[in-house]
Amino acid sequence: MAVQFRDYYEVLGLNKNATESEIKSAYRKLARKYHPDVNPKDKTAEEKFKEVNEAYEVLSDADKRKRYDQLGQNWKAGEEFRPPPGWQEANVEFGDLGEMFGAGAGTSGFSDFFEALFGGRRGAGPRSTRGGPGFAMRGRDVEAEIELILEEAHRGSTRSITLQATEVCPECRGSGSKDNKTTCPTCRGAGAIRRPKTLEVTIPPGVRDGSVIRLGGQGEPGANGAQSGDLFLRVRIRPHRLFDVTGENDIQVELPVAPWEAALGAKVMVPTLEGPVEMTIPAGTQAGQRLRLRGQGLNRRAGGRGDQYAKLKIVNPPTLTAAEREHFEKLRSASHFNARELMPNR
Repeated sequence: MAVQFRDYYEVLGLNKNATESEIKSAYRKLARKYHPDVNPKDKTAEEKFKEVNEAYEVLSDADKRKRYDQLGQNWKAGEEFRPPPGWQEANVEFGDLGEMFGAGAGTSGFSDFFEALFGGRRGAGPRSTRGGPGFAMRGRDVEAEIELILEEAHRGSTRSITLQATEVCPECRGSGSKDNKTTCPTCRGAGAIRRPKTLEVTIPPGVRDGSVIRLGGQGEPGANGAQSGDLFLRVRIRPHRLFDVTGENDIQVELPVAPWEAALGAKVMVPTLEGPVEMTIPAGTQAGQRLRLRGQGLNRRAGGRGDQYAKLKIVNPPTLTAAEREHFEKLRSASHFNARELMPNR
């Protein structure tokens, strides 16, 4: 049977000399890009996701890749490809990606090209479409978000998270059928079920908003005992009531000061992530000026810390005592300072 050729290397954006790590990296990037959870109801992305999974299924398996590369002069035979005689003698069955994406039973998620090379039987029921003993497929990677407060991102922590996870059906052990005769009533033939799963996650010190924490083997289960996918947690840092993150490792706090502290200078206590520290305000400091506290910023993943800045905000007393009013009146009479003179000329 003539089928349309599929260039698995081109699907992953690689050449034929790609290493295992390059194949895995390309697959993860494209799988995240076209994942159905990221592109709901997008049929084009769904088809691309299936192509990426099929390419990875072949190129990540040493035996399948070797057989694929052995096509030699037939490796890219134009619009149609006819496998060499006897090619299917070493039959490899495959999982039903069609079921995975809701295409219905009896419709393989792999292409005709894959079937022509590695075998398979359409419409043979849950047991055969889910793969025979010679087939194994790595589980899909999963992405989720984890929200942290700034102190957790700075110091690191341990968090418990609960996710809706896909697990191998305990009733049929992933086969999709009961006693090899009827559809499994627990998973309804899917071979997997979804239920809450709680994980303990170690947050390393120095993560940032948008950082990704990888939990190996905590993604979706593989087919026929193959390796599970990974869980990727994308970090979101909750806005802090005091500190703003400025730059990659620095933070800033708005520090209220009294007029006389700014004019005369003072030593004041400033909040930091590790507790209050003393800071000197030079005489004549202006509103909006930033003073730096070296090494009081965020922990860096590679070691060391950024800086913290205190942005001064001059605040007048909301109400004046009689003595305070008297001093302000004397200051107004004695001073010749005109603040409007500092305005730029038009």
